[in-house]
Amino acid sequence: MATTIIAYDLGTGGAKASLYALDGTCLVSTFVPYETVYPSAGWHEQRPEDWWKAIASSTRTLMGRKPASPAEVECLAISGQSLAVIPLDAKGGLLRDSIPIWSDTRASRQTAEFFTKMDRDRWYMTTGNGFPAECYSVFKIMWYRDNEPGLFSRTATVLGSKDFINLRLTGKTFTDYSYASGTGIYDLLGWRYAEEFIKASGLSPSLFPPIVPSTEIIGTLTAAAAEALGLPRGVKVACGGVDNSCMALGARNTGEGRVYTSLGSSSWIAVSSGTPVLDPKVKPYVFTHVIPGLFTSAVSIFAGGSSFRWIRDALFGADTMSDGRDAYDVMNELAAASPIGANSLMFNPSLAGGSSQEPSPHIRGAFAGIDLRHSRGDLIRAGMEGIAMNLGAVLEVLRRFVPLAPEMLMVGGGSKSALWRQIFADVFGMECVKTNVDQEAGSLGAAAVAAVGAGLWKGFDAVDEVHKVQDVRKPIPGNVEKYRRLTPAFEMVRRHQAELGELLRGIDI
Repeated sequence: MATTIIAYDLGTGGAKASLYALDGTCLVSTFVPYETVYPSAGWHEQRPEDWWKAIASSTRTLMGRKPASPAEVECLAISGQSLAVIPLDAKGGLLRDSIPIWSDTRASRQTAEFFTKMDRDRWYMTTGNGFPAECYSVFKIMWYRDNEPGLFSRTATVLGSKDFINLRLTGKTFTDYSYASGTGIYDLLGWRYAEEFIKASGLSPSLFPPIVPSTEIIGTLTAAAAEALGLPRGVKVACGGVDNSCMALGARNTGEGRVYTSLGSSSWIAVSSGTPVLDPKVKPYVFTHVIPGLFTSAVSIFAGGSSFRWIRDALFGADTMSDGRDAYDVMNELAAASPIGANSLMFNPSLAGGSSQEPSPHIRGAFAGIDLRHSRGDLIRAGMEGIAMNLGAVLEVLRRFVPLAPEMLMVGGGSKSALWRQIFADVFGMECVKTNVDQEAGSLGAAAVAAVGAGLWKGFDAVDEVHKVQDVRKPIPGNVEKYRRLTPAFEMVRRHQAELGELLRGIDI
């Protein structure tokens, strides 16, 4: 009897394959990295064949550890990195060895052309596409048309990351609502492609694949796919979802107002709701949820964990100390000895520029208020507080639109620090919860999609049962008040660093 589920997290750095028991317990995981290439300024490319090889090899490694036999695998699904554009010919053949991934911004001319025909605010309020517009799929496809006409003339369809893998797995060409919502031509409230946006792009509607629910079983493994993965042909393949939405599901964002913070290299806060959070000024980015009827809306800072890693490298130059201790553990000890406010030292974590929720895309990072008394502990604590206060500032955007649940789930590498979770609880003014799922949220979301699609789970509420609370940090009223008093100073630094970034950008040296 089939009793296990395979979930894939097809990310920017590599593919993670995880095997789940029917109760949502992760039995074993394996990770296969792949390369990103940068052929020119603003060009970020990966090879779809590398994705397929990573899926195949990770599956064989996973099953080779023998947590279960291949015959026990019932179904699988993929959480896929967003905004990828894989051109295929009429037979499903790959037309380009490497393709632009989500962060690629080469299509600036095509974006400008589109917005001569379409009002930018109308486009955003319909699509919820709050990343820089150049990142979205439709503009990259227009770039193919304008710059590689030979390739484009042979293109029959363009697929996203997980949909390309699904084609290899099943021979079927589909996408789901969550991935379609990142194409740049999707009407969130209409749950369909928007004809007016396709017309403004000058592209054929036939390039965009049919949309089905994330949970739909689109087929079973082909003979070739079964041989490549070492699995039976009868394994069911659910359509899966975009990474943002699968992570939201895996992070318990299964109902109105549920919210989580992801403390990875970039850091974001996402809320689930029946209505998308849309604001043409600050532009939260929105994806259709993998759960029918819901949306996941997010705000972000571009350098959360990466700013903290920069502080580690600048202060210690390594991830391990000479005595063998982890540098982050040492940083937590030093920061704990520094008082709230780090002796009046502020840190703005905009080391990678500003998101749409920042005062300027050209904002610069900074330590502000530094003097001779400040120690390494002060620098580290200021870094932790600055990242928390910056996320607290963008959280206010979501609070204006959605009544938030009383607790914030913390996931990602930064959530391991109990000190940092307390700082977040005090800055956010809400309970911050850590569970056993942690960095597996995206994989759990994909597993849940497969389980519901295959009829193994009756619904998505089962995700709650998988999460086991390990720690709850409650806001301490005195600390909340101290951070409230520090907020005007942080906002001043944020505003001035935005002005400085604009000034430096205009100075030609």
